[in-house]
Amino acid sequence: MQPTNTANPAYFHKVVDCQWACPAHTPVPEYIRLIAQGRYDDAYMINWVSNVFPGILGRTCDRPCEPACRRGRVEENNGEHPEPVAICRLKRAAADHKGDVRARMPQPAPRSNGKRIACVGAGPASLTVARDLAPLGYEVTVFDAEAKGGGFMRTQVPRFRLPEEVIDEEVGYILELGVRFVGGRRIESMRSLLAENYDAVFVGCGAPRGRDLDIPGRREASANIHIGIDWLASVSFGHVTKIGRRVIVLGGGNTAMDCCRSSRRLGGKDVKVIVRSGFEEMKASPWEKEDAMHEGIPFINFHVPKAFIHEGGQLKGMTFEVVRAEYDAKGRRKLVPTGEPDAFFECDDVLIAVGQENAFPWIERESGIEFDEWGLPVLDAATHQSTVPNVFFGGDAAFGPKNIITAVAHGHEAAVSIDKLLNSEDVKARPAPTTNLMSQKMGIHEWSYHNETSLDERFKVPWAKAEIALASIRVEVELGFDAATAFDEAQRCLNCDVQTVFTQSACIECDACMDICPTDCISFTADGDEPELRTRLKAPALNLAQDLYVSGTLKTGRVMVKDEDVCLHCGLCAERCPTGAWDMQKYLFKTTQAGPACRDAKVLAEVAA
Repeated sequence: MQPTNTANPAYFHKVVDCQWACPAHTPVPEYIRLIAQGRYDDAYMINWVSNVFPGILGRTCDRPCEPACRRGRVEENNGEHPEPVAICRLKRAAADHKGDVRARMPQPAPRSNGKRIACVGAGPASLTVARDLAPLGYEVTVFDAEAKGGGFMRTQVPRFRLPEEVIDEEVGYILELGVRFVGGRRIESMRSLLAENYDAVFVGCGAPRGRDLDIPGRREASANIHIGIDWLASVSFGHVTKIGRRVIVLGGGNTAMDCCRSSRRLGGKDVKVIVRSGFEEMKASPWEKEDAMHEGIPFINFHVPKAFIHEGGQLKGMTFEVVRAEYDAKGRRKLVPTGEPDAFFECDDVLIAVGQENAFPWIERESGIEFDEWGLPVLDAATHQSTVPNVFFGGDAAFGPKNIITAVAHGHEAAVSIDKLLNSEDVKARPAPTTNLMSQKMGIHEWSYHNETSLDERFKVPWAKAEIALASIRVEVELGFDAATAFDEAQRCLNCDVQTVFTQSACIECDACMDICPTDCISFTADGDEPELRTRLKAPALNLAQDLYVSGTLKTGRVMVKDEDVCLHCGLCAERCPTGAWDMQKYLFKTTQAGPACRDAKVLAEVAA
């Protein structure tokens, strides 16, 4: 194998599994260490720079970081079901325990740079664009049909998961940067908006249309059949305050989980979730399903809706075809009838949460913006630029429904593109991240970070009592970590960003590091092709998604090979090494956001001259 190029910013970034998995590349271990030190303001601000909505995401994020967490892979001997660090809930802890951080926020630009930006929709993508561009002097106007900003974070996430005051606070931080918010105005025409001579337009209007079911009885019983996302919005604004006693929720995504849990709080006593797929195939996050089951909501799988049963327009129930999953030789699934009689379930109301789709009736096709066969805009995946050069898309409006943190990541990238475009630069020339490696050595056997591996299992977030939580749609269910529990949970982090850095020239091949390594992730062996080399390490490296750290040829002709997949980052190799060939160095990776740092260096030099 070729020696590992650790100068490539992506190499050590990939080792920080949580940050690598986060669409916005939040430096997770960095802020978790600050929480452990009680520095909540600092932890919050590190989050805010990357993900913009720490308090909101600390309650609602889809948590792509947690399945990637190293703790869940290496904790095999501690508990029946090893679990990752509670990264998301620690993010909330930073938000809950911080002080007043307004003085640490960017200030409104002292003067305008003369460039005007329109953002359509006040969801997370548009607000991120506004947050990144307003301090640079851009005049940013955010339009939304609702009276307050927040988009689907405000209209579709139930208050028992996300209190309104948290939304108000974090949206407020952005609007206080000098952003002009125009609420109550729905943009009806892209052509008209472009005629207002904005220098750039960002479309972050989400995926506002919920899919319907065109099956017998849908029209006749429509009074008691509701589209999930529309119903949740009506609940959020207080237009809907009750629901029938027997409720069927159709769909297996997170919207369906919000619908069923909201129904329990609005009078639903017999609430069921019925899906076409199996339980494991449901698209809802595992914790969303767990929360629904915790509240006594059953899931009925492998049932395909056939008809709404009604009498004189009054909904009585639904019939379903019972199916099973069959897989062909390529692993493709097909649902086939079991031959059992159709199942019938009585109900008073049905909530349809079988997916969302984009709707752009307000974008005239003659505007020059092209759409693909699925009705999505044709975009450059990196720049988010449409076929009209000064129109950009992000969030659910760009590539279909995802989640808040993905929308934030889109907003950052689109803001870079807009900034480069309006400074006459190539939007495809993307800025490199900033990175550094800094030794954590404070003596021969001491480090500047706490490197003892905690043996604690994941701490549970306390919940409000069921009789209180289920009595109101506005009582927050999860209470969050107190300071002591946040400290204990933070101690479970393995500090994956503190890298084991090997200096080949200092190695005397004493094998001391290999002997002391608690996970057998270090080997000294003959070189070879990677597939074969992986099989003959001290512990076979089976996770092909994680790289091997390979040195050049040592004096004996062997190479050092380290399996990054199961390394604890405990520092024992560096403590044991008699020559300092191993060092623990903190790696900080930051994506470059809009502003001078993202601009072409040559152009900046010419401007300065």
